Amino acid sequence: MQVAFHAPLKPHDHPVPSGDRLIAQMLCEALGVAGMEVDIASRLRSRVADGNILKQVRLAELGTKLAGRYLRQVQSGSRTRPDVWFTYHLYYKAPDLIGPIVSAALDIPYVVAEASFAPKRANGPWAQNHQAVKTALEHADAVFSLNRSDMECLRDVCEPDVLHFLPPFTRVENWAVESRPKIDPANVKLVTTAMMRDGDKFRSYQLLAKCLGKLIGEGVDNWHLTVIGDGPARLQVEALFDEAGVGAGHVTFAGLCVPDETRNILAASDLFVWPAINEAFGMALLEAQASGLPVLAGDVGGVSGIVSHGVTGWLVPVDDMDAFTRCLKNCVTTDVDVLRKYGVAGASKALQHHAMASAADMLGGTLRKLVAQNRSGQGA
Repeated sequence: MQVAFHAPLKPHDHPVPSGDRLIAQMLCEALGVAGMEVDIASRLRSRVADGNILKQVRLAELGTKLAGRYLRQVQSGSRTRPDVWFTYHLYYKAPDLIGPIVSAALDIPYVVAEASFAPKRANGPWAQNHQAVKTALEHADAVFSLNRSDMECLRDVCEPDVLHFLPPFTRVENWAVESRPKIDPANVKLVTTAMMRDGDKFRSYQLLAKCLGKLIGEGVDNWHLTVIGDGPARLQVEALFDEAGVGAGHVTFAGLCVPDETRNILAASDLFVWPAINEAFGMALLEAQASGLPVLAGDVGGVSGIVSHGVTGWLVPVDDMDAFTRCLKNCVTTDVDVLRKYGVAGASKALQHHAMASAADMLGGTLRKLVAQNRSGQGA
């Protein structure tokens, strides 16, 4: 079965690493595991961050032209005719400007993974993009949500049988750690992984730095944090920790790491920490749990779909510095003995509920059913 794949926010092979790129790659891989041929239908980035109306109009015109070019390629035989169109990450700042046109012209199922719908954007600078998202979702044959909180707003525009919850997933076996060194209560090893950029990521780093600085001020300094990640705001992020009084003796910036390097750091750590401000769910949290690390994070979006409070880690009110600091203090003092227990539970949960094979089964089963129904309807 041929799948035309498109990620309008960020292509799966974009040179800048991010969670969006990783999930796009994971989806392509899962579709391949399900026995499907994946064709990257377009690399158009439709994101308009500032609500520029003229840019939205120009991108819409470009999307129509690219859809026409794609259809001509299919008609000429230079491109394999797809059985289904699959778009990843659809929202008012990055609508799908190609898929709805192509799927309607070819009369094939239109499928979306990870979409959000914000009625408040119906008026204002993003009104055109909002309408494009609304039209796409109204015509979608299936919408997979990796975040249950997104499903509530989608119910206003999608029929119930169109919505499917797809638990976030990864190659769990690639992150598994056979054994860990014994925890040293005098030096609990903390770790976090996140891109260093402005916005919510920066705010999470800011809260984390302040929490750690507060612990030092209270005389709780039996820990060391390793930060995995890089980005345009790296100097500013490093300055946050300096300003909070978290010096080189307590934090190491490992920079951008390849997966094997990240896995080795996770394997040598005791607790994954991330405030997760406005995080959709956090692939880094899932990878940490798959490696057997307990997680301390802010309770927001789909994070609770990955971290089970009191079982695989701890969830605190998001953007609450005092709550995060109190919990972190407990983790490195009174709760040190349960870190390994929660880590084992996290690895088990990842294997049972977040494995690539499970996602491939769900995606493959749903798409095959849609294609079969579509062909049956065409035959009638």
